[in-house]
Amino acid sequence: MQALTNQRKSSQTSSLNSTIKIMYVGEIKELNYKLQCLEGLHTEVIHYENSIVAYHDLKKTETKVDMLICDSSLTGINAIELYQLTKKLVHLNVMYVIVTKHELSQFYIERAHHLKIDDIIEYPISLSQLAIKLKLIIANKSSETTAIEYQSKKINYMKRIFDITFSLIALLILSPLLCLVAILIKLDSRGPVFFTSKRVGRGYQIFDFFKFRTMKTGAEQLIDKLKGQNQYKMSVSNIDETICIQCMSLGHPCSSVLFIDGKNVCENLYVTNKKNGGSSFMKFKDDPRVTKLGAFLRKSSIDELPQLFNILRGDMSFVGNRPLPLYEAEQLTSDHWAERFNAPAGLTGLWQVSKRGKADMSEEERKQLDNTYARTHNFFGDIMLILKTFPALTQKENV
Repeated sequence: MQALTNQRKSSQTSSLNSTIKIMYVGEIKELNYKLQCLEGLHTEVIHYENSIVAYHDLKKTETKVDMLICDSSLTGINAIELYQLTKKLVHLNVMYVIVTKHELSQFYIERAHHLKIDDIIEYPISLSQLAIKLKLIIANKSSETTAIEYQSKKINYMKRIFDITFSLIALLILSPLLCLVAILIKLDSRGPVFFTSKRVGRGYQIFDFFKFRTMKTGAEQLIDKLKGQNQYKMSVSNIDETICIQCMSLGHPCSSVLFIDGKNVCENLYVTNKKNGGSSFMKFKDDPRVTKLGAFLRKSSIDELPQLFNILRGDMSFVGNRPLPLYEAEQLTSDHWAERFNAPAGLTGLWQVSKRGKADMSEEERKQLDNTYARTHNFFGDIMLILKTFPALTQKENV
């Protein structure tokens, strides 16, 4: 089994490093351009606006394509019909992605799942997010479960009904507190009330993650002074988003494929940092970037309350695994670590109640706890974790 896992990991690495031949069928010219400019992926793109002409080319035995990306609104041969036709071409074994500029019906999504289409991507999408999405699709191709299968796994309806009901009740009851905190944040320091970042949940789905802002505006500028205080060793967040010393010495700009809480960072320096024992988690003890009000909001976990909106929208659940930043999720695509994405992102979860308050928690321990939850979670177990969360919130250490 270990040999098979190593073989799959080797295959994934090889796929990401080799040239990926993409055929894009559609009329989004900006997407065609982005597919040719993906950092961290070597791509060769063929573009057709007409699906009939594209299929005529695909029928040729000399045509070699690794990935087929099609607009959901294709005329003539539509995206799903084109997929079904390509499946009959024995010389092709392609990853198939549908791109949509509008909300698709549940019937359409279920049909795509039934046909085992690899993924559906909503457009517009940033260059960094598109690169990450395609990397995840390529990595997942080595295993039997596709990204869209993750999305469409049967959800525990009791869990979803619980989430909708209690997030609505909580928002109604806590609305005076939410308004008060919003006013205090505006009075305490300049900047927006909410901190928003891109996170990854169940099945590698990307969503906007909400928290109350607890840091001063321009907090990133203080990172260099805090390197020695990071509880999880050195962090990639000290990388300048324009150019770093390493890339400057090589005479070229930084590659900005990694996306950390709304900020592009240099992939080359990130990889070097990881090889030297750096960590993708960042946590400082007594972080001076945090406002006085922010410190209280964090210690009381009030800063997490806006995630009730994420729960109501279905991005998250009350109980689940930590919603990861994009750069961190990108590193967890191997067979073993990808298991944690079988579970939804959660406001609280297994690691919060079992390890919260312990400064010696390692990155490896967090990943193992996430995988354990993904394998064993159930509705009544979630209720127990919610009950155990309240004592965990009273622990003295600021984590």
